[in-house]
Amino acid sequence: MTDALAYYVEHHADTTADPTRIKQAVKALVPFWLGVLIDGVTKGTCQRYQKQREKAVATVRRELTTLRAAINFAHSEGILTRPVPVWLPEKPDSKDRWLTRAEAARLMNHARTGRSDVRAYLPLFIVLGLYTGKRKQAILDLRWPQVDFKNRLIDFRGRDDKGDLKAKTSKRRGRQPIPNRLMTFLRLAYRRRHSDIGYVIHDKGRRIIDIGDGKSGSFGTACKNAKLIGVTPHTLRHTCGTWLAQKGVPLFQIGGWLDHSDSRTTELYAHHHPDFQGEALDAFNRRN
Repeated sequence: MTDALAYYVEHHADTTADPTRIKQAVKALVPFWLGVLIDGVTKGTCQRYQKQREKAVATVRRELTTLRAAINFAHSEGILTRPVPVWLPEKPDSKDRWLTRAEAARLMNHARTGRSDVRAYLPLFIVLGLYTGKRKQAILDLRWPQVDFKNRLIDFRGRDDKGDLKAKTSKRRGRQPIPNRLMTFLRLAYRRRHSDIGYVIHDKGRRIIDIGDGKSGSFGTACKNAKLIGVTPHTLRHTCGTWLAQKGVPLFQIGGWLDHSDSRTTELYAHHHPDFQGEALDAFNRRN
């Protein structure tokens, strides 16, 4: 199994939209699956992996999805005569955790008062998350050539080191207008850039691979100091959608802003909209 994982990393990971996440998943998988033949990948071994990892269900599911992708890739390359099914834990329900304006301000305040190196990038990461609603990796992958100050646009589509567009994945990314508040942050950060082609989120010019989660890393430290519970970088994305819904923005426009499908937008944000079920109520209240 570890041979298949290594082959997947060597021949396919760098062509995906998020090679860093794949490599991190493989690093977590290898110790357990070392010496296990591919036909030893069963529901039972996958469940034992979940128990041994002692991580969140979403984390284990993501890692086992990488295991499945490695097996399927090896089969597509003719290395395996047949793939084997990989058991996945049930997908956890989406959490309706979003930040109030006061909580967001508190988080920003503690991001600004942390270590000097963290102060240089964490506030910008938070503002990008709140105003664009993009996923953590899309923000960390962002480089200055993708920020069009003249036309006030950000192109979040993934690019390789040569600047070429990467192959499309299920995690859709697109172009997005820059709100005024975010523009101020970006202009200030651009003045402090280390390179015209460098990463927008960086530590003294070095790329930041992971910002952390709600419990660890620079983001986790800011959350802890701000006394925010249950908050992760993904909460910024959910907060963006929730704030737009609360302001009465049509759901289809929220979906476009977040690169969501219509059904997913309705599922997550319809109940935050001021007109939620209003048309149904009006229909029952009409006399004819």
